[in-house]
Amino acid sequence: MKSKVNLRTGVRAVFERAEDLFDAGFGGANNPLRHLGALGFLLFWIVAISGLYLYIVLDTGITQVYESVRALSSDPRAPGGILRSMHRYGADGFMLVMGLHLVREWAFGRSHGFRWYSWVSGVPLIWLAFASGIGGYWIPWDRLAQFSALATAEWLDWLPLFGGAISRNFASPGVLNDRFFTLLVFIHLGVPLLLLVALWAHVHRISRVDHFPRRRLAIGTGLTLLLLALIAPARLDAAADLSIVPAEVALDWFILFIHPLAYATSSATAWLFVAAVSVLLLVLPLLPHPARQPVARVSPANCNGCSRCFADCPYAAVVMEPHPDKPGHKLARVIPELCAGCGICAGACPSSTPFRSVEELVTGIDMPQQPVDALRRELAARLARLEAAPRAVVFGCTEAFDVRALEDARTCAISLLCTGMLPPSLVEYALRSGADGVLVTGCREGGCAFRLGNGWIGERLRGEREPHLRASVPAQRLRVLWADARDGERLRAGLAEFRRDLDALGDAHRPRSIVRRIVHHG
Repeated sequence: MKSKVNLRTGVRAVFERAEDLFDAGFGGANNPLRHLGALGFLLFWIVAISGLYLYIVLDTGITQVYESVRALSSDPRAPGGILRSMHRYGADGFMLVMGLHLVREWAFGRSHGFRWYSWVSGVPLIWLAFASGIGGYWIPWDRLAQFSALATAEWLDWLPLFGGAISRNFASPGVLNDRFFTLLVFIHLGVPLLLLVALWAHVHRISRVDHFPRRRLAIGTGLTLLLLALIAPARLDAAADLSIVPAEVALDWFILFIHPLAYATSSATAWLFVAAVSVLLLVLPLLPHPARQPVARVSPANCNGCSRCFADCPYAAVVMEPHPDKPGHKLARVIPELCAGCGICAGACPSSTPFRSVEELVTGIDMPQQPVDALRRELAARLARLEAAPRAVVFGCTEAFDVRALEDARTCAISLLCTGMLPPSLVEYALRSGADGVLVTGCREGGCAFRLGNGWIGERLRGEREPHLRASVPAQRLRVLWADARDGERLRAGLAEFRRDLDALGDAHRPRSIVRRIVHHG
């Protein structure tokens, strides 16, 4: 177990360093490593649309298709030739992105708990993608297609189900006919349809799926494929000839790696490899993992049925049902097995305001391990102990930099389950309770551990999402700085700069203080 953890930690560190480099060049919103799922969808549609065009313009038939592809490739910089190259590079890109997405999710520990369904449903996607890609290489029916088709036939024939029947179709040149091409088209068009259904199953338990990357990232990806198509057009080998065995072919190692593996070892070894990888991926969610966070709890007496928790939950763990005691009203219900324990729903609840004049603040939906009432009391108690001005409050995230390291005589730091669980009114409450400024931090843009947390709180603080921070709160006394666990120095520098700005403000724009404070010294 220790070696596994060390390996996972090492791989995660590699991803984080790479993400830092891409963040510097592209920013979090357009960092391809932070949006691999969205890139996968984009590449799928590029391959699907270009493939549909190719199917329309190509002649059908085992003898005609090669000449048709050769005519299309005669001018690789013509629209048809470019689309064919983009189709091939798009398929390679899809396989690369899929592999990176798989490894990254594993490295960040996202294969268990509430994520188990997304992980397990992603396993069939791997083999459907390979089946579609391998079948695509057969369509031109050149020497590479001949090699791949025969290698696949021999590999399948190892199974007792076939017993050598498939390989006999390639025994002599006269055996194949147009029915074989019909089979190729069925495989290459039918399997992607299954892949699309599997993609839907993979993400249907996730709210607001990142189906499409930001415009800059999407355009950059398309231009990259176009550039590759112009610089290195897709090759077409000599026409297939079953009377000879191809001596040398240019393999696509992203998709056709299984063939040299089977020839270098045996068909049995290749099947064992596929089975072992599948079993390993399927059992990963069952291995020991850190204990899950307690799930959100609903208070029927305080839930007004506004549906904001339902709208903001990243994992569709909140559903709205008819209220049992209030006809015509709705009541939130939490599905425990889907709940991430992030608290984003608590930050969305309008009853989470600390200004409610109650001794114990009970909200419509809350986290038992860190209720909003406890946050209110902790904030008031810590503010009372600050000794020097300017007094700053830092709200952070347990999944990002540990803000408790910033505490001193002028700073109190509160680490939340996710920054997205911060009620915007708690910022105003801090300022009215004696804080000179509030710094909100958390995972980097595009890198929220719970997908949507920093995005939602950013919109709430800007007044773009309910519940929003009131416009009367002075913007000069609020600072937002996203920082991952490795961004401690940048966050310290940002806090120091914020303090200097607060010093320059003095008492200007200071909100009216709260007369009644709730201080708990338990």
